[in-house]
Amino acid sequence: MPDIHIKDLSFSYPNADKSVLQDINLTVKQGEYLAICGKSGSGKTTLLRHLKSLLTPYGQRSGSICIGSVPLEEIPPIAQASKIGYVMQNPQEQIVTDKVWHELAFGLENIGCDTATMRSRVAEMACYFGIADWFHKDVATLSGGQQQLLNLASIMAMQPDILILDEPTSQLDPLAASDFLNTVRKINLELGTTVIITEHRLEDILPAADRVLVMENGRVVGLDTPKAVGELLWRQKNPMFAAMPTPMQAFYLSNAGGDCPLTVREGRRWLEDTLPGTPEITALPSPAPVPETAPALELTDMWFRYTRESQDVLRGVSISIQAGSIHAIVGGNGAGKSTFLKAVCGTCKPYRGKVSIFGKTFKHYSAGELFQNCLAMLPQNPKSLFVKNTVLEDLQEISGEIAQVAADCQIEHLLQSHPYDLSGGEQQRAALAKVLLTKPKLLLLDEPTKGMDCFFKKAFAEILCKLKQQGVTILLVSHDVEFCAKYADKVSMFFDGQALSTHTPKTFFGGNSFYTTAANRMSRAFFQNAVTVEDVVELLAKNREVGL
Repeated sequence: MPDIHIKDLSFSYPNADKSVLQDINLTVKQGEYLAICGKSGSGKTTLLRHLKSLLTPYGQRSGSICIGSVPLEEIPPIAQASKIGYVMQNPQEQIVTDKVWHELAFGLENIGCDTATMRSRVAEMACYFGIADWFHKDVATLSGGQQQLLNLASIMAMQPDILILDEPTSQLDPLAASDFLNTVRKINLELGTTVIITEHRLEDILPAADRVLVMENGRVVGLDTPKAVGELLWRQKNPMFAAMPTPMQAFYLSNAGGDCPLTVREGRRWLEDTLPGTPEITALPSPAPVPETAPALELTDMWFRYTRESQDVLRGVSISIQAGSIHAIVGGNGAGKSTFLKAVCGTCKPYRGKVSIFGKTFKHYSAGELFQNCLAMLPQNPKSLFVKNTVLEDLQEISGEIAQVAADCQIEHLLQSHPYDLSGGEQQRAALAKVLLTKPKLLLLDEPTKGMDCFFKKAFAEILCKLKQQGVTILLVSHDVEFCAKYADKVSMFFDGQALSTHTPKTFFGGNSFYTTAANRMSRAFFQNAVTVEDVVELLAKNREVGL
């Protein structure tokens, strides 16, 4: 399929005060890998949806999109379905059948593919994507990573020329996300498929990209190679620089000189060139320990399975969460983390074990008592909390200081919007506001930074720290290891339905080889337990002072 030409594209949703897209001009070359980044609400998803007629949102549009010299709207739906693949942020929203094998064949059936060709392509995709072992499984039994891989395989079975991905790794653990993105890169390199991808997690995206497009308020503010875009954002002091890969941030923040690294490997070599021999200072002072307090939550030997015949999802979970702390749970997709949170709040009822909240067993709480200024949960899918036509009406369901919470969550400008018209990150912030209105003492968060840009992550962390100072206990499940390393007091690893280990972030991430941060992977040969970019920059500065 030829190049994509976007000319003077502007778009606004019905009754909106301003345009979501403003004068977008862009040419994407055939076989190019283009990464698109920007704040939540900057227009990334809206732009992607305009590249496929079936997904184009309703509203007022001007400008044109052509594939080669043919306007997009003149390309027949079947041709678009087969030649333009689209992977959504939430895998559950895209899967339409009950069996894995049927999902792989569904798109081929709809474009009228003959049986022999269909069988051949389904078999090829199952082998290529490693789906053979779960080929006959029910889709509902798959982990989030498997469902997203199935979405990609189902699209690739139709042999598209263009592959569009809208934050495809937002619900994947770090290892699954890396594997998924490596597969996308392989598709781009080996098949020549044009890849257009939006992501907030840029660590694995930028090194693979040919060009990076930066959006702000519906406009293109940067378009160049990854290193050139990083330099531009740093020079402009653009807040978007905080989303750049860790090696690039460390390079510019330390003012150490040399060639700017983009990958962890390049960052390791840059540190080797920057440090004069063996560094004299290899570790930062340990932070003061959090004073011991009575546990806010205690689980003892908790077991749970969804049906009598199924395997146990939780297998003897025992863990204590200290009151007034931020405690993070990490682990792979399907390890039981979300089920664990559901068991804590009573959505899933364990068949064995004990749950105590503030020293009182779960069964001794009435529903009204437990969920009134005591326990609240932000689920992984924020849409499940929205039941009204506007964000404001949703918040008004719960009495409280709506104006203050809306300001804290930076959603004042979204109050009159329909919740389903918001971007993924905006939905997450609106859902968080609704949960915070209940004024919980124990706050459970399931993938709270999913879909959040780097700007609101910082604001979100400030909200959590403020709640912590007020005595609120926060238990969060997250795949965002950088966020956990920076803001959690304790981190626990979940595996095979159990909480296996609990440590401080520096000890936890500093001791792992793969389940750790980019900062640690880059610097572990030189520094001990440096798990954030700030750690690396501070240690570089201290060694420079000693050298002077």
